[in-house]
Amino acid sequence: MASGRTSARRWLPVAVAVVVGLAVIAGSYLYVRLDADRTDCVAVDVVSSTEKKDLVAELADRYNHSSRRFGGRCAEITVAGLTSGQAMEALAGDWAAVAGGAIPRPQVWLPTSSLWTDQLRLRDQAAKRPEQTPGEYPSIANSPLVIAMPATKARVLQQRGALGWGDILGMSGEEGWGAFGKPEWKRFTFGKDNPRLSTSGLAATIATYYAATGTSSDLTDADVRAPQVTQFVRRIEANVSHYSDDVVDLLKSLAAADLSTVEAGESDLSAVVTQEELVYLYNQGQLSPHIGDKPHEPLVALYPKEGTFNLDHPYVVLPDASEAQRKAAADFLAFLQDKPQQRAFAGLGFRDHQQVAAPELTAVVGGHESDERPYFKPPSPTVVQGILDSWATLRKKANILMTLDVSGSMTNKVGDKTRLAVATAAAKKGLGLLNSADQVGLWSFSSEKQGSGAAPYQQQVPLSRLDLARFADRLGGLRAGGATALYTTIRAAHRYMLDHYDRTRINAVVVLTDGENEYAKDANLARLLKDVALDPDRPVKIFCIAFDEGSDLATLEAIAKATSGKAFDARDPQLIDDAFVKLLSSF
Repeated sequence: MASGRTSARRWLPVAVAVVVGLAVIAGSYLYVRLDADRTDCVAVDVVSSTEKKDLVAELADRYNHSSRRFGGRCAEITVAGLTSGQAMEALAGDWAAVAGGAIPRPQVWLPTSSLWTDQLRLRDQAAKRPEQTPGEYPSIANSPLVIAMPATKARVLQQRGALGWGDILGMSGEEGWGAFGKPEWKRFTFGKDNPRLSTSGLAATIATYYAATGTSSDLTDADVRAPQVTQFVRRIEANVSHYSDDVVDLLKSLAAADLSTVEAGESDLSAVVTQEELVYLYNQGQLSPHIGDKPHEPLVALYPKEGTFNLDHPYVVLPDASEAQRKAAADFLAFLQDKPQQRAFAGLGFRDHQQVAAPELTAVVGGHESDERPYFKPPSPTVVQGILDSWATLRKKANILMTLDVSGSMTNKVGDKTRLAVATAAAKKGLGLLNSADQVGLWSFSSEKQGSGAAPYQQQVPLSRLDLARFADRLGGLRAGGATALYTTIRAAHRYMLDHYDRTRINAVVVLTDGENEYAKDANLARLLKDVALDPDRPVKIFCIAFDEGSDLATLEAIAKATSGKAFDARDPQLIDDAFVKLLSSF
């Protein structure tokens, strides 16, 4: 008997294991069947702002595979990324033309801030059509706008107590850090995004108007036009190093300079106006040249005493969504606001959907003084539009030398046009973004004519006040031929801009080329990088466009990085217009 009971007990766990195993297999089969049978799922297209697109896409994939149901149905969420400003323009106009054919018109829009939903409402009202964004919307995450500054410099400012937007960003560009007892740090300049393209740039510009008026709400058109307000804003804009289409690029440049990579020169930036979560990512090494390499000197997030903007990342269900899509969207919103997904947002440095910061965020960005400061209330859409119109005249002006490759390869065809024709058409269009008070010059370059002794670059338009008609005429008269004297042209252009340096302006060289250096007399890239490396006291930045397949993007990126500039990838000729828009928005 004893033996029989032992035998039975020995077999019992095996039997249970078999039963449990079969149950697991059956459960797995049921899960697979449920997950695989998605033919009746409600399809929802989501367009997210680019800084959170990857995370939202990961969470959508998690949602799609969760066997989650609403009213007995499932949803299939598809996520694409588009900057908030570009998505707003696309929703206000021809979606396919602005956003591109690869991104379908969404039922759900996730911009960075409700500032953009207000601007879309203004566009709809002007077009006398039903408003697409008439209300207020729930948040999926939050992040205050901050002034990010290297810790050593931030500590010097913090010793003075609470400081405002004007106290920090309005330092005298010439006296600079000397006013704080640190003359060896020289000029004070800061980076910000172009407010027409970027949420942080738009919010930062509005914040300076609020600071100028000493209010945190109810900004009026009269306030925007008041002489003392425009003088305040002009003083701040005068300290901009250059504008950017993406603040992440400014922070990546700062990280590269901090880690002292060979390719990167010094940075001239004393501060960057950005979102709090990007300070977190910077300090965690996520914006470094090698992901995970934490900077030698972290950034500290400063919260100006007047207040700041909270970027509220609204969840917008658009009116052309069907009833089923609305229910699916509501379920996806509930999913995103659940704790596991909110922890994922916190992992990128966001505050949660109720504006609560995780303890680790506080530790990494240097405290949350903003919790004691008011948040600015967005002004009316018409006032925001007035601010943008005013900024166009108050922004820092530029000195730009544009150098255009006219080597023989520019005669190659892009469709039925030559590369040169496509490039000059894009340049003409892009120049329309500049201000008539900007100074712009034009050089063409290829290689010197044999036996002539002339330089391989030629001045077409001297550096002078922008005259669009004259510029277009000279661009239209260019003819291609010869090889590509890239390095010697960049060296000479950089030297020319130093000789014509204007401390009140952004000084830059723009290079467009479809090839690589073919000039044997000047073929040492390392020497070029050393010669053009950024002087923080007299910065001349180089911006490059790599046009068509033959261009050497890696080399252009190295040259741009050495000067804290930027290289734009237009090796697909269809991207040339967009590249020029982004490049010239830096000025």
